[in-house]
Amino acid sequence: MAIASPSTPSFSASICCTRTDSTPARSLRFPPIQTRLQSRQFTLSCRSSVPSSNESDGDLQYEIQHGVSTDHRRRGSLVFVTLPLDALNFPVGTMKRKKAMVQSFRALAAAGVEGVVMEVWWGLVESELPRVYNWEGYLEIVVLAKHCGLKVRAEMAFHQCGTGPDDPFWIPLPQWVREEIDKDPDLAYSDRFGRRNMEYISIGCDVLPVLHGRSPIQAYTEFMRSFRDTFIPFFGGVITGIQVGMGPAGELRYPSFPSQKTARTLRSRELGEFQCHDKYMLASLNACAGDIGMREWANGGPIGAGSLMQNPEGSEFFKSDGSWNSPYGEFFLAWYSGMLLLHGERICREAESIFRGLEVNLSGKVAGIHWHYRTESHPSELTAGYYNTSIRDGLLPIARLFGRYGFSMCCTCFEMQDAEAQQMNPDSSPESFVKQLSLAARLCDIPLQGENCASSLDDGSFEQVLRMSRFNWNGPGTPTFSFNFVRMDKNLFEYRNWVSFTRFVRQMSDAKFFRPNLGFGDGDMPFLSLSASSTAGVVLA
Repeated sequence: MAIASPSTPSFSASICCTRTDSTPARSLRFPPIQTRLQSRQFTLSCRSSVPSSNESDGDLQYEIQHGVSTDHRRRGSLVFVTLPLDALNFPVGTMKRKKAMVQSFRALAAAGVEGVVMEVWWGLVESELPRVYNWEGYLEIVVLAKHCGLKVRAEMAFHQCGTGPDDPFWIPLPQWVREEIDKDPDLAYSDRFGRRNMEYISIGCDVLPVLHGRSPIQAYTEFMRSFRDTFIPFFGGVITGIQVGMGPAGELRYPSFPSQKTARTLRSRELGEFQCHDKYMLASLNACAGDIGMREWANGGPIGAGSLMQNPEGSEFFKSDGSWNSPYGEFFLAWYSGMLLLHGERICREAESIFRGLEVNLSGKVAGIHWHYRTESHPSELTAGYYNTSIRDGLLPIARLFGRYGFSMCCTCFEMQDAEAQQMNPDSSPESFVKQLSLAARLCDIPLQGENCASSLDDGSFEQVLRMSRFNWNGPGTPTFSFNFVRMDKNLFEYRNWVSFTRFVRQMSDAKFFRPNLGFGDGDMPFLSLSASSTAGVVLA
């Protein structure tokens, strides 16, 4: 049976208040960065180092099984492939389609893929009763990966998957958690219209004993500790990465956009809704407003934030000269984003303590929210909890947070291009968002992991990933960028798609493909021509 974490902090109603736990004090305030990245130029030089001559057991096993050297995978950027959402049977938790999974793993290993990304669902492992964990299916996957010479990145998924029982990929929060939410609906996020979101527990009650005497942070902590204790023989050799979920879709953000709408939202004008109207978030807001003597600012989210689909310029809060840039707007957005950073701080601290001393890389995920990036206020980023505007860098505080705990930073939309996105929404700029995030990672000296937001298998999408990945290349022997391809399905293994994918994996592994010096200017990055070589199809066992 898991033991409650002794370092979980006691509850404070406001992020402005002094913390009272026994953990060494760290500043939880992040001063605003008054800089406009678009108007400045940065030139970053890469450094190189001599790669280690020590070979891991996993590499040796790969070479023995496939008769090829894996040295090429060390020189460039590593590629992982995310497993299907229905890799395990819900709710029993056993592996589905075992023969097909074996064939797929062998094909990925033969193609030079470094490993697989395994989403570890809270609602599947600790489904019926608190502190009762079922790791059976995930043990099967890890053992299979080991036999095929693949590494594993495990994502601690504390959020809901899918839209509901009719969704074939639906994995809800644990049943006992949903029962507690039924008793106290304020455990779920709420917007100004009273609409509840069940994707993730409200961070307003992070450290309150609302889950059978445990806080959500304690529940997440004990889950991760049980995972560590169960999979301890596989760390380092097979399990090389742990990504810790911090919100909807595993991302450190508010559910301002329901996840099932994300694909459509990426190409829309939706502003999003502030998620601060449950009683726990309102208690924190009230305490913060009281601390500065402005009780009138404690009544919920901003007035005049417009409707979801409204043009930002028609909104009193989000328009260019709107109240987002007023004293009230600065107070509210600092509190709203600060609560999110505090949530990330708590989870990072617990995860770093649990996995300390193991040969595993920790990471957190940031949402690629870019569809109002070219406006002054960046409304869709603000409602998601990123205080990132044309005059304030809101991504650097997140990078600093991850850097303090030795976390890598993961982000989606690496395959998206401005020209395509702006056909649907002129204000969108996925490339600018990724470049700003890449710069924040470089300034904080943390590795970056890229992801695609849609299963695009065309050459243009792969070329865009290669192009954006150059912002994070640090020279042979010291890769600071890796890529998670989302996700493995039958389309991936169709001949034409497989040829494109294997060529992409080979190009990512080739250090010669990347330039040693990268400039961050107003223009686009110089783009090297891709190799024209083709790849033969693979024969599945």
